[in-house]
Amino acid sequence: MNPVVRHLGLCEYPVTYAAMSAFTRQRHVLTPDEIWYVQHPPVYTLGMSGKREHILDPGAIPVIQTDRGGQVTYHGPGQLLAYLLLDLQRLGLGVRELVTRMEQSVVNMLGQLHIEAARKKGAPGVYVAERKIAALGLRVRKSCCYHGLALNVAMDLGPFSGINPCGYPGLGVTQLRDLGIAMDVEGAAACLQPILLEQLGLPGSEIRVERGSQVYLQSQAAA
Repeated sequence: MNPVVRHLGLCEYPVTYAAMSAFTRQRHVLTPDEIWYVQHPPVYTLGMSGKREHILDPGAIPVIQTDRGGQVTYHGPGQLLAYLLLDLQRLGLGVRELVTRMEQSVVNMLGQLHIEAARKKGAPGVYVAERKIAALGLRVRKSCCYHGLALNVAMDLGPFSGINPCGYPGLGVTQLRDLGIAMDVEGAAACLQPILLEQLGLPGSEIRVERGSQVYLQSQAAA
């Protein structure tokens, strides 16, 4: 079954979160898998195992409790969010294998850009010289997942100092721009997409690509 890829631009996190949850709740065996590429206005999100003690100084940035796994992280313009709305049973993937493939997608992408990156046992995400460049968080409901991965492209990294990123005090973060890669979020999505599709076992040909905005997300959330 061919996936649907949506480029949704800059969208408010609460609307996106509600839409992902509604899409997953309403999907059935014939629902195609979807990948949503999104950016968010500044927001901290706190996962199900998140501890408030890891929120150090949020300032005016909102903190939103969410149902993904993991601790606290930051999202803002210039960061690529790839939300994966997948039927894991149909793809024959377990959660551990999915996480590995998501991480490897970013590692392979960075390798194509001549950046040496690595996964870290016990600390999901992708790291360059011990600095985190991509974070992961998922929720699985009846063998279907949502949420996904966040890749720092060309953003203000300052707000990460207001938290212990992913629950690790003093964890450094980095981004493509600081590694000498002049690329915007759309370019990063184009670079990541074929690698991600291959890792997920999704067909790379005949995908349906949609470009929209919060209008689509609002319709999903209200359904």
